[in-house]
Amino acid sequence: MQRRITIAWIVLVAVALAALPSCGTPTSTESIKIGVIASITGSIPAVGQSTVNAANLATGEINDAGGLEVGGRKIKVELVIEDDQDRKEAATSSAKKLINQDGVVAIIGPQASRNAIPAAAVAEAAQIPLLSPWSTNPETTAGKKYVFRTAFIDPFQGRVMARFAIEQLNANSAAVLFDTASEYNRGIAEFFRQVFQDAGGQIVAFESYTTGEQDFETQLAIIQAAKADVLFLPNYYNEVPMQVRQAHEAGVTATIIGSDSWGQITPEALADMEGLFFSTHYAADAASPAAKEFIAAYQAAYDTLPDDVAALTYDAFGMLFQAIVAQGTTDPESIRNGLASIGRYEGVTGSMEYQGAGDPVKSAVILQIKGGKFQYYTQAEP
Repeated sequence: MQRRITIAWIVLVAVALAALPSCGTPTSTESIKIGVIASITGSIPAVGQSTVNAANLATGEINDAGGLEVGGRKIKVELVIEDDQDRKEAATSSAKKLINQDGVVAIIGPQASRNAIPAAAVAEAAQIPLLSPWSTNPETTAGKKYVFRTAFIDPFQGRVMARFAIEQLNANSAAVLFDTASEYNRGIAEFFRQVFQDAGGQIVAFESYTTGEQDFETQLAIIQAAKADVLFLPNYYNEVPMQVRQAHEAGVTATIIGSDSWGQITPEALADMEGLFFSTHYAADAASPAAKEFIAAYQAAYDTLPDDVAALTYDAFGMLFQAIVAQGTTDPESIRNGLASIGRYEGVTGSMEYQGAGDPVKSAVILQIKGGKFQYYTQAEP
């Protein structure tokens, strides 16, 4: 049977149950600790800020309603937030601290795959549930029982953008520029290349760099000479505007396309990116009723439009809360079992179905940059 449980629904249940006679139910409020690992500092702080904002919003809604109703007890949620500094070493140590010192029952994050992969290994070894909202690299969940995500994975995203380039942009040739030192960038670049070639397209340049580089003159000269129809940039929001600007300066005429790591590009940086396309997890301007409620609450709390990281993080908390309520207990093993048995979850980023693993089957959206804003262009189904 399809389940349609959101955080708003959980809040309503909590309020209704709290109004009933106690019938001997303990009235003292207990609490559980949930860990959050976010890149608050480092190279992608916008991702960290969205993570913390959504975490506070989701838990605030539950706590304001009296807490989660778990087995006849009201349970408040306490967040323990750690900064992974966008470094895999810090992500690993954060996961160990949350588990061994803070005693969390579950962890939300990290977000970037390069940090989520090592943290997931720690959580799996400790048998503590971990949900990474934004990580799309398959390795994050591969072979693991305790690790889940609310994002689609890179084989799907790479296929979406390769097919989009061929079928809607009429591209016959493509170039790729990617960070070879980052699991996310490298993985999606390789998936894009494979699907594009399998569909009959030609990869005329497959150029790499390493994290922290800022001069792409050599790579872009090769790409410019190759005369590709599209240039795929599956790189993070702090790098892409600079790469686009340098590509234009180098005379690259290809249509530039990207991936979900573009979602935090600032309005100021979008001026040089008019007309470009990228895949992501939801479109604020084509939101479902549940997503509109989330967007309104987020804007009221933070005076800004929530990005994909915020939306995915909110969904991760919704899944976690649903699992706890359904299981009627807060021990990590039961929470893991609750997450594994969710099946279908209706979130603000759309309907996601779990088929015996931690990776959801869900759709993607493609946005176009127009007038300094992200605008819905089309949807891609799994």
